[in-house]
Amino acid sequence: MTILLPVLAFLFVSLLAYAAYIAFAPSLAGSVERRLAEIGGTTMPVEAPTWERMSATFKRMGRVAPQSPSEMGKLQRRLVSAGYRNNEALIVFLGVRVACAAVLFAVLATPLIVRPNIALAFGGAGLGYLFPNIVLARLEKRRQHKIRLSLPDALDLLVVSVEAGLGLDQAMQRVGEELVFAHPELCEELRLINFELRAGKARSEALHNLGERTGVDDVISLVAMLVQTDKFGTSIAKSLRVHSDTLRTKRRQRAEEAAAKTGVKMVFPLVLCIFPAIWVVTLGPAAIKIVQVLVPLAEQ
Repeated sequence: MTILLPVLAFLFVSLLAYAAYIAFAPSLAGSVERRLAEIGGTTMPVEAPTWERMSATFKRMGRVAPQSPSEMGKLQRRLVSAGYRNNEALIVFLGVRVACAAVLFAVLATPLIVRPNIALAFGGAGLGYLFPNIVLARLEKRRQHKIRLSLPDALDLLVVSVEAGLGLDQAMQRVGEELVFAHPELCEELRLINFELRAGKARSEALHNLGERTGVDDVISLVAMLVQTDKFGTSIAKSLRVHSDTLRTKRRQRAEEAAAKTGVKMVFPLVLCIFPAIWVVTLGPAAIKIVQVLVPLAEQ
């Protein structure tokens, strides 16, 4: 066991050094080639940015990482909900996860911060492997929260557009153009709906894809209402107005619920941070005075 830890640490440090060389070696070689090209009077191709070289490194690491088909499907849906729709986003995410695990293992397996410990190193590797999932979940929830807050405003503008004589498809396109600065996340989803409709997909299928991409319950209920309205031929404007009022009521109820939870959440900071300071300020002088009076009496 005492020999295994230095060997593993050496292997991981060597792999990290090789990955860093792969990521940054093109820039070092490119400067020499650029100097030679300037002397010879030839032109050099534009060098890729540092982030693209790092992304290429993460892709190579992600391709060698173990992959499960069921896990890949879930990760792909979470990446899409977080706003990462690139085909290579999944491979880059797997590479980032492997890189975080390797970096934490190498840091904890070498005497840089703490004393080397094989159990601590493997625990740090597991934590580094899970850290990108935590960050992805945070990004996904933040984007869903933004879409949820922007939905009532978009519905109001959608109602105005439909009542002005526009069709549902043109109204969604108009809303996506008008709210692009205030609510870019929702406008991006509306643009994707328009792209799918132009590509020949049915409106119901495009709307269902919207609900699956976002994963927001309010959007899913809106999609169900629009599909049902389109199927039965009822008034879209009246349905949108009623649904908009319902969403505003739900948003107000969420705000009231968050305000009601504030008192409970303030208990822990009060008990752990504020009350000890108050006790020291109020009882500290009295305790010092009691000690000054009683200690001499006890000695007598």
